[in-house]
Parts: sequence; structure tokens; C-alpha cells
Amino acid sequence: MSAAECDTRVEKIGPARRGESGYALVALLAMMTIMALLLITAVPNYRRMAQRELEEEAITRGEQVAEAIRLYVREKRALPTSIDQLLEGLPRGTRKIQILRPAAARDPLSTSGEWKLIRQNDPAFLEFVTKVTAYAGRTPNTSDAMFLSIAKPPPVVTNVLDTGSEEEAPGGEDDSEDSSGPFIGVASRSRRSSILSYYGVERHDRWIFTPYFR
Repeated sequence: MSAAECDTRVEKIGPARRGESGYALVALLAMMTIMALLLITAVPNYRRMAQRELEEEAITRGEQVAEAIRLYVREKRALPTSIDQLLEGLPRGTRKIQILRPAAARDPLSTSGEWKLIRQNDPAFLEFVTKVTAYAGRTPNTSDAMFLSIAKPPPVVTNVLDTGSEEEAPGGEDDSEDSSGPFIGVASRSRRSSILSYYGVERHDRWIFTPYFR
């Protein structure tokens, strides 16, 4: 084959291959664009799902703390003054029975992992009672007479109107120290808005986990 024929063949093949490469590049760019769009959509959904799972875990743990408080009061005839007292368990002969798992003693919604202890005169508790009353249409109460005889009934809230509005969450965490003394429940230190609604409340630090409403 002569040199002229070779040059002619290269000229015929070259543009075709360059065209195929161009189509492949366009297809690759299109695929990358689609993947980027999918990621942009998936990330918020993933974060929302992860937060929802944390909130479900927080509610489970918080209610376990509430149950541990109830059991402690029935045994000791007094309210606990620290989470450590709940972790110590209750005496049964020469042994102790566990009433609170170590995992439940940690708040999964806050970086510190510490629950905020709620006293009976805490304004957050009165606000929660008001929210629960509006949500349930009445002031619910525990059927545990022993707990009520020690902790006293919750305040009665009347003429409650559920407007459906709630103060905007400031975000961040409550790093204030707990005051000393007996407590009737716990709350998260996370001051963020929630995905889940707990008794109609959609803010982490406004969820009060207490035997009163179990």
C-alpha cells in the first residue's frame, strides 16, 4: 500500500474515532450529572432518616429512665437525686436488680450524652403538662398510686387551647448545670427542632420523660 493510500485511510478513520470519543464524553458527563443530582437528593433524606432514628432511640431511652424512676420510688419511697442512683439498681436479698441500662442513662441527641434532670417545680415541666393536656384533651396521670403519694400529682391545667404553634428552637445545647435535689423526669439537652412529635411537642429539650404520663 502506498503512502498516499495510508494517509487517505487515516483521514477516513480519524474523524470517526474522534466522533465516537466525543459521544462517550458527553454520555459520561450526563451520567455524572445524574449521579450528582441523585446525591443532592439523597443526602438530606439520609440526614433526616438518621435524625429520626436518633429521636426514636431518645424516646425509648427516656421512657426507660421514666420507668426506672417509678420503680425506684416504689422501692425507696423517695425520688432519686441522681442518674447514678438509678444505675445502682435495687436490693434483692444479697443482690441488686438492674432498673436502668447504662445505655439508657445516655442522651443520644446531645453531644455530652447527659440528660437534663427535671424537678417538679421546673417551668419546663409545667409547660410539658400544658402541652400534654392540650394534646390529650385532659391531664393524663399515672395509675401508680405509690408514685403519686411520693411525688404528688402534677399541676392541673385548665382552659388549655392548642394553637399548634411552638417557640422556634434556638439550636445548640443546654450546657447549664443541674440543680441539686430530687427529680421527677429527664429531658434532652438538645435544643433543636424534632422530626417526630412527642405528645404534640416538636422540640428535643421540651420532651419530658417522666412516670407521670406512663
